[in-house]
Amino acid sequence: MTITKDDGVTQGNAAQKNVGSKPDIDVHDGVVLLDSGVNFVGEQVHYPKGVAKIKSMLATMEPGQTTGWHKHGVPTYGYILEGQITVDYGDAGKTTYYAGDGVLEAMDHWHDGVNDGDVPARVVVVFMGAEGAQNVIYPDDQLGDDAGQANALGKKP
Repeated sequence: MTITKDDGVTQGNAAQKNVGSKPDIDVHDGVVLLDSGVNFVGEQVHYPKGVAKIKSMLATMEPGQTTGWHKHGVPTYGYILEGQITVDYGDAGKTTYYAGDGVLEAMDHWHDGVNDGDVPARVVVVFMGAEGAQNVIYPDDQLGDDAGQANALGKKP
């Protein structure tokens, strides 16, 4: 691994090449997992204003476990490492994501995911946000408990 200090001094054992030279094999030309700016429900991805803050995590859902109805305040990418997750987008339909699928999550549309498989589902999740932006928003974050859940399900409170 090469570590560059703020003063531009590079430390490590990696061989140095001239700046601007492209390697013989470009690791950036790997297998495409997702290439889109539009999610399952047809929303165009939009980034929050402010100072960028990226958070990545490994999430595990046990068989039968649900995410709960929620939406995202920031663009959210997921990659299913193992298992499967079926996501209910309400009036926009349902879809099942399997190991090897890249997912651009709905932002402004309520959805609920469930591991309806028989093994744990492991997902790499990347929130592409900004300082102060909410990565995950639950109905009761915006309304009272009963009204929020009803709203998430597309029902009148």
